[in-house]
Amino acid sequence: MSELKDRLKNDLKEAMKNKDSFKRDVIRFLMSAIKQVEVDERRELSDEDIQKIIQKSVKQREDAIAQYREGGREDLVEKEQKEAEILRSYLPKQLSDEELREVIKEVIEETGASSMKDMGKVMGAAIKKTAGKADGKRINAIVKEMLS
Repeated sequence: MSELKDRLKNDLKEAMKNKDSFKRDVIRFLMSAIKQVEVDERRELSDEDIQKIIQKSVKQREDAIAQYREGGREDLVEKEQKEAEILRSYLPKQLSDEELREVIKEVIEETGASSMKDMGKVMGAAIKKTAGKADGKRINAIVKEMLS
């Protein structure tokens, strides 16, 4: 079993002991999403696969936050932010903008990219190199800035 899955199970038990129903529900939701993929694909997920599921869940929360803000539902914005915060705690530490710029600079040099035409090559390599430590939107923005 993956380390991340073990950590989730332990945190679920801890949340139940502490009667933290909010955290318990978020972890249960995540565990069910993981279980669903495992059942569908008939395989045990690695930590990397689980991180992708968590990133997708965080992205869904961020999209919901934007929608709720537009609709003036601050109560729901706060709930979604708390859920996203709990989910982020299971992801690797995110790279700072400076660290991300360094990685992208290396990728640009490695690929020989010189213009926006090479953006696809740079994005693909940068996403692989950062492996869950940076959001695709942030990578995209910095690549555009550095190639233009």
